[in-house]
Amino acid sequence: MFDRFTDRAKKVMSFARQEAQKFNHEYIGTEHILLGLVQEGSGVAANVLKNMSIDLEKVRHEVEKIVKTGPSMVTMGQLPFTPRAKKVLELAIEEPSHLGHNYIGTEHLLLGLIKENEGIAAQVLMNLGVKLDDVRDEVLEFLGASDSGSDEDDEPEHLSSSTATGNTKSKTPALDSFGRDLTELAREGKLDPVIGREFEIERVIQVLSRRTKNNPVLLGEAGVGKTAIVEGLAQNIIRGNVPEILRRKRLVVLDLAMMVAGTKYRGQFEERIKAVMTEVRRAKDVILFIDELHTLVGAGGAEGAIDASNVLKPALSRGEVQCIGATTLDEYRKYIEKDGALERRFQTVNVEPPTPEQAVEILKGLRDKYEAHHRVQFSDEALEAAVELSSRYINGRFLPDKAIDVIDEAGARLRIRSMTQPPDLQDMDREVERLNKEKEEAVAGQDFERAADLRDKAYQMAKKKEQIQKEWREREASQEAGGKVDAEIIAETVSKMTGIPLNRLDQAEAERLLQMENELRRDVINQDRAISAVSRAVRRTRSGLKDPSRPMGCFMFLGPSGVGKTWLSKCLAKFMFGTEDAIIQIDMSEYMEKHNASRLVGAPPGYVGYEEGGHLTEKVRR
Repeated sequence: MFDRFTDRAKKVMSFARQEAQKFNHEYIGTEHILLGLVQEGSGVAANVLKNMSIDLEKVRHEVEKIVKTGPSMVTMGQLPFTPRAKKVLELAIEEPSHLGHNYIGTEHLLLGLIKENEGIAAQVLMNLGVKLDDVRDEVLEFLGASDSGSDEDDEPEHLSSSTATGNTKSKTPALDSFGRDLTELAREGKLDPVIGREFEIERVIQVLSRRTKNNPVLLGEAGVGKTAIVEGLAQNIIRGNVPEILRRKRLVVLDLAMMVAGTKYRGQFEERIKAVMTEVRRAKDVILFIDELHTLVGAGGAEGAIDASNVLKPALSRGEVQCIGATTLDEYRKYIEKDGALERRFQTVNVEPPTPEQAVEILKGLRDKYEAHHRVQFSDEALEAAVELSSRYINGRFLPDKAIDVIDEAGARLRIRSMTQPPDLQDMDREVERLNKEKEEAVAGQDFERAADLRDKAYQMAKKKEQIQKEWREREASQEAGGKVDAEIIAETVSKMTGIPLNRLDQAEAERLLQMENELRRDVINQDRAISAVSRAVRRTRSGLKDPSRPMGCFMFLGPSGVGKTWLSKCLAKFMFGTEDAIIQIDMSEYMEKHNASRLVGAPPGYVGYEEGGHLTEKVRR
């Protein structure tokens, strides 16, 4: 019977049983179900009664005036329902078919209680002026539908209690439940500032202002700032720095994962997304933002069901819904371009990673937020070092994301260090403990003069420790407690993140390169000419006198077996990257056959081993 009941409706039935036991009743009647609705307090039914100016505590009081407590008893097993309570449940099960729902929520139980018309619950509700038609209209209004004959699906009941109570008067309750209003967050100052990206934001505004195909999709690698561009647009809307056509728009992030979560029965996902589309169409002032746009394809799709993209396409084609998407170029090609009907609804806007100079400016713009969070200070040199070192040593990720991660972790590192008790305090703790132990030994040996002396020393030490601890806590509580993040701490952080030894970073590179021959000669004996040639080439490229698109050096070591060709390569790797393992060794005798060449770069698509990658490409990537 309870399979289609929502979690809240099941909770109401559990509360009804508890109420029956509280009254020492051997049955569950309509009055207990009504008290269960009151006790649950946050579902659609409770909110509908509140909207009708019905005090839930007054409902409980009216029921308690009619229902008397039975004799004390111990109940075993499940309590049976009275005939009237069974009728209420039957009416509640029928009610969703009239409203176009496929679940049974607290609102259907409330309607069932009123329609039953004879039980104690119905009498109490009628005495309080609650009428069936008024409740049904209020339920439909609360769920975002206009009337009972509408073919639009309503918002499901399994929304969070905070949403249900906080947005009872909202015009878009379903969207508020499954989305996050960026314009509201921008108004409250909860978004990070967006530095630069004026061209991309202007391009997005132009596309949104078009008559047709006015749905921009931001294409760029992960971490380049696609979401930040949309947040910048939200901030521009709040400031009024947009054309009149966008000035009163709401920018709402749609959370597809939340929409799919908890959909146990076929049609629930479609019901949710259709409710959102209906609200957006009626509101006429909402722009949806779907991050990871490619997740639209297949989202909520099950056997015999349609996915989110097919629900969204008709609304996009008719211009009823405006949408901004964001995804990577690879995901766009893989999922969106394959669906021509979906792809033609969007206009692409390419987002390139910022230059190092732009990345430094972005970090300067974000500096205040991170200083306030970590309670440390970031110097300009630290921000420049974060961009430079992350660009050089953190591969596979893009600016400004990786540079932001570096300063964030560096701030956390310094803050944690400042929150740890100074070593002096820890030494004093050990000293006080030692003095107390010696005092006890002196007392046991009846050397009271020494014991008194030790007691005085321990007291003085404890007093001094208390003073130092007080000063440390005062410093820790101040804004400057965390200290200042400089280039050295940034280098330390990058070292921890990448595994490159610290001495590879904190020693001035120019000085190391000047000593390159001496360091290599310690390991490679009697190959001075080769070492000099390699050292000169490395110094030349490191000084910036090279084409950025070409490698640092390309060397061919020639000579008979055993003279040190491979050893020099390993020593060079150790000098440059801190370990001899930073070398990819390829034995060309293994690649004599033509088909073996695919082992270097990986098999082409469609062939066995394509997913594994190549011997060379995989090691370079890692």
